[in-house]
Amino acid sequence: MKSTKMVMLSAALAAFMMPAVAQTSGATQPPVQQPNMAPGQRAENQQDRIARGIDDGQLTSGEAASLESKEAKINNEAAKMKAANGGKLSAADVQKLENQQNQMSHQIYKDAHNDKAQNTDPKSEVGKRYENQQDRIAKGIASGQLTPAEASRLEKQESTIGKEVHNERSQNGGTLTSAERQKVNQQQNHVSKEIHNGKNNNRRMK
Repeated sequence: MKSTKMVMLSAALAAFMMPAVAQTSGATQPPVQQPNMAPGQRAENQQDRIARGIDDGQLTSGEAASLESKEAKINNEAAKMKAANGGKLSAADVQKLENQQNQMSHQIYKDAHNDKAQNTDPKSEVGKRYENQQDRIAKGIASGQLTPAEASRLEKQESTIGKEVHNERSQNGGTLTSAERQKVNQQQNHVSKEIHNGKNNNRRMK
């Protein structure tokens, strides 16, 4: 009798939990703005999603550069709205920014779920350096030390370097010459300094 009650209780508990599981594991749509989330919080949430996408390789440097450029434009528009309205956003301003961030949210989701991916476990020295730079950029974005404009500029440089490496390898049987590796290393040294400067200046994600 006791075992029968236990079985019935387990079945009821499973039935109760089932809808919640379906909502999480079965979700196929990108997240939209949560109720009562302020524009600033929404922007920070988007930055966190971009940072995770870079860190886990779902977003390439080119995709991240494009997303951060769009996010920077939204933030600049929000700043202008506040400046024109005594430091506050009107209801119409909030709605407009919400619509723009919803579009951004869909783009982040789309880019993170396409067939493009970044190698997060490279074997070559050049690949490991590239991955290290991506990790540093992702951490800077997540912490707010890198603004969207700074992150976009850095990712554009990384994307350019990545394309150069790909083309040089294609022309050289899949490898890089010592001169090409030295050139890439110098380029990455330059990006490394810019990452450091961006994370240690007075500009912060607001």
